[in-house]
Amino acid sequence: MTETRDALIDAARDAASRAYAPYSGFHVGAALLLKNGDVVTGANVENASYGLTLCAETAAVAKIANEGWISELAEVAIVGGRPDGDALTGSDPVNPCGRCRQILNEAAERSKIDILVHCASGDGSAVQTYKLSELLPAAFGPKDLGLID
Repeated sequence: MTETRDALIDAARDAASRAYAPYSGFHVGAALLLKNGDVVTGANVENASYGLTLCAETAAVAKIANEGWISELAEVAIVGGRPDGDALTGSDPVNPCGRCRQILNEAAERSKIDILVHCASGDGSAVQTYKLSELLPAAFGPKDLGLID
């Protein structure tokens, strides 16, 4: 698991390097591992109208949804920090916000997996891994609407 986790975190860190964050200066990257082993990434995209900002996890989930892969999600890694040259700073793991937890839950319920969420610090010094159900207990999703078993 550690090898897969570390590769996923590296992909998220690479995605963070492509973030568009001119307002906060805080870059976040997400990497989604699909059941077939493919990795799909996303980075945060800020907007002058702050409410229109896209989180990295949302951008990545939108990619898999648009490709018809929403039920293929297996794991997620999230990395965030302030850019310093080619590196990211920050020693605290970055956790998904509430909106992103809900977005991830939609895909996880479709995948029928309580996905692992790897939260990593920008500088790579810390990683915390959770099951999504730990981050979003008693989640509301497609199952509550009778759309999946």
